[in-house]
This record gives sequence, structure tokens and C-alpha cells, in this order.
Amino acid sequence: MMLSFVSQCKLLGGWLPSLWNETFEELLDDDNELDHGDQWTLNFNYTQGDTLTKEERKRGWKIFCQRVFGNLKCPSCRKVWGSAKVTVLFRYRLRGERGAVIMRPFGQACRSCLDGTYARPGFSEEEVERALLRLCAKIRKNCYGEMDDNDVGREQPNSTNNFKPHVKELCEACSQGICREKED
Repeated sequence: MMLSFVSQCKLLGGWLPSLWNETFEELLDDDNELDHGDQWTLNFNYTQGDTLTKEERKRGWKIFCQRVFGNLKCPSCRKVWGSAKVTVLFRYRLRGERGAVIMRPFGQACRSCLDGTYARPGFSEEEVERALLRLCAKIRKNCYGEMDDNDVGREQPNSTNNFKPHVKELCEACSQGICREKED
């Protein structure tokens, strides 16, 4: 059976920004997750950190960092693994009627290679939707003053991998002092 490119990327841990964009658009359009009439966009920046400057705070930027389940594939040896400890960082703000989200996924290094190369994580559709629902709950709270009645904001990685020890030396987010593991 021939798998589509998207299916192969999901199985092998490939990074698909389009999956995040499409899911974000669906949540906005079909599910009305941020139903306030504002226009929201999702972009990616692979160098952003979790610290806001005074100027960025003045311009309304906020940070939301969470841990999600992802699949990774070593770019060197091609080993594939899953991890419930993948850090995803979002910056977001609402100015006027325009909202912007900038996302950065953090990778992990291969246990076998230890060559300092970080594999970018791939995510299932369900995990992307869960992560974006948590983000939308945070946006509703911080940009619109809404309280979230359901428990969407709580992290719930869906794998037994959540109980494996976190290896800081293999975590890109740890190397930059951003990892969510230290808070959990």
C-alpha cells in the first residue's frame, strides 16, 4: 500500500507546518474557537525564545509554552522514536482586529548518534488539534478576558512515553533553558 507524503511524515516524525496551519484555520472557521470577529494568523520562527523584551511586552506579545507528544526521526541514522516531552513555544498577540501567533517546535537529539543534531518533531492530527485548543483557550483568557469552563488548557500527552525519564542532554529546549519538563 502506498502512503501519502503527509501520512509518511506523520509515521516517520516529519515536520509539517501545513498541518498546523490547516488545523488552526479549521478551529477558527469551523469550530469558532476565537469567535470575536478578529483575523488570526499562524506563522513559524525557528529561532524565537521564551523571553519577551520590554518593547515586545508593550506591543502586546505574550508567551505560551507547552509539552506535546511528537514523533522524531534522526537525520543522521534514521532512527525513529516518539516522545511525550516535545516542547512547543507560541508567541501571540491581538492588536486591533488582527491576531498573530508565531510558533516554534523544539527538537530532540538521537540517543544513538549524539552528534548535536536535533530532529524536528512531527505530530498527529489529534495532537496538533489538542495543542491548538490549549493555545486558543490561553488566547481567549489573555486577549478576550474569557474564563475557560472546560479543562482544555491542561496538558495531557496521550502516551505512556510520558513516564520515561527526560534526558536533558538530548532536548533542544533544555539547551536553551526553555524546556517545560522542569515545570512539570
